[in-house]
Amino acid sequence: MSTLTPLESNPEVLTKYIHKLGVSPAWSVNDVIGLDEDTLEWIPRPVKAFILLFPCSESYEKHRAEEHERIKEVKDEHPADLFYMRQFTHNACGTVALIHSVANNKEVDIDNGVLKAFLEKTASLSPEERGQALETDKDFTADHQALAQEGQTNAAEHETVIHHFIALVNKGGTLYELDGRKSFPIKHGPTSEETFVKDAAKVCKEFMARDPNEVRFTVLALTPAQN
Repeated sequence: MSTLTPLESNPEVLTKYIHKLGVSPAWSVNDVIGLDEDTLEWIPRPVKAFILLFPCSESYEKHRAEEHERIKEVKDEHPADLFYMRQFTHNACGTVALIHSVANNKEVDIDNGVLKAFLEKTASLSPEERGQALETDKDFTADHQALAQEGQTNAAEHETVIHHFIALVNKGGTLYELDGRKSFPIKHGPTSEETFVKDAAKVCKEFMARDPNEVRFTVLALTPAQN
């Protein structure tokens, strides 16, 4: 398994990254500074995805294992066009979360470039095959590494990263949690364009409630760019 330099949860860097990958400049990554209803109103609309960064704590790993056992028996059905991939490259979770955020929102235009080529190449592959394809994609690796150096902290100092990025998206009226470390997409119930922000914030709060003594959570949103 290969290892990348971790991406920082810096909206400017992540916005530059998605533009470098080919996402239209009409879209950007923005901070979500709070999860109460009044603060959520400040986020530019429409919000196409939430991206949550959180510590991989014992409670997260315990919940992930229990969830896996529960869901593998259910055999949930998902929309045919839900783009989901596994993460097999260390520290690639930021890239995987951004791919999940963009690939599951057809309104987000993607120009010819690294991301469009990857999505076309992997369209008919399984989640596991997509993860393997990312691991061997030299263009993606080069862009990730270049942008990982642009954060405010020294990326070289963070060889052991215990934080993880996931994406939350509205696909066909269902709120999905897309986590490349999990074996399946996770359904969090019905949602809509009007309620997605509130619904996604609720899921973020559930992550925080499982780690009540932890403060190292960051929430970001994929939204229209603000001039």
